[in-house]
Amino acid sequence: MKARVPVYDALLWRRLAAEFLGSAFLAAVVIGSGIAAQRLSPGAVGLELLENAAATAAGLFAIILMFGPVSGGHFNPVVSFVDAAFGGLRWRDAAAYLPAQVAGCIGGAVLANLMFAQAAVSISAKHRASPAHFLSEVIATLGLILVIFALARSGRSRSAPAAVGAYIGAAYFFTSSTSFANPAITVGRMFSATFAGIAPASVPAFIAAQVVGGALAVVVIRALYPGVTPAQAADIVVPHHQSPDGPVPTPAAHDGADPSAARPPGRGQPH
Repeated sequence: MKARVPVYDALLWRRLAAEFLGSAFLAAVVIGSGIAAQRLSPGAVGLELLENAAATAAGLFAIILMFGPVSGGHFNPVVSFVDAAFGGLRWRDAAAYLPAQVAGCIGGAVLANLMFAQAAVSISAKHRASPAHFLSEVIATLGLILVIFALARSGRSRSAPAAVGAYIGAAYFFTSSTSFANPAITVGRMFSATFAGIAPASVPAFIAAQVVGGALAVVVIRALYPGVTPAQAADIVVPHHQSPDGPVPTPAAHDGADPSAARPPGRGQPH
């Protein structure tokens, strides 16, 4: 069996469409659930946040499953550019993903507003920028990238939808910023003056923190997982490419078999 190759089979326009639609659904879930939480539990901020976090975690799980097989399910420029840094995605493709992700999140914000009979566009006045928020976004983004690449390095990328959803749901509560961890969704949330919104003046600081978190993640991944290959990086967030001979078979380990049965003779388990 030939080794996996770090290339994408889907045409670029299909991958961009998947990133656009996935980002739109993500923004709609985050903002729409925030509006619903405010209406269902007025004045109970803790309960509102719990409802928003639970919907986001579950929605992210489903959205990655929907669009991941086409584009990988990034929906996040930091994920795309870190992937490119490890050779799993061409730099020009990562650059093409970025506007699709941002446009999708803006479109999703507009749709969320309309679904709840709000103005299509309403600029948020919720200021979030502070040193604590900046640190929170660095940590949230660092952790998100580590979760994704740890799973890819250990051959467990198929668990990524659940793991990413669980991490973001938890990070809503262990970070003071409620874990945006994504420049595209940060821009999108600016267009909704609701529970999940963010004031335009706070956006640059959040994006800067997310870029720092992504850069730190590259350093940490190289230290913890020095053997990350372009083929493994190409599997993030979920596997979405094929070998030259056809679809990549699911590793035996995912079927409950001995992982060594799926490895060629003489090839050790990655550490």
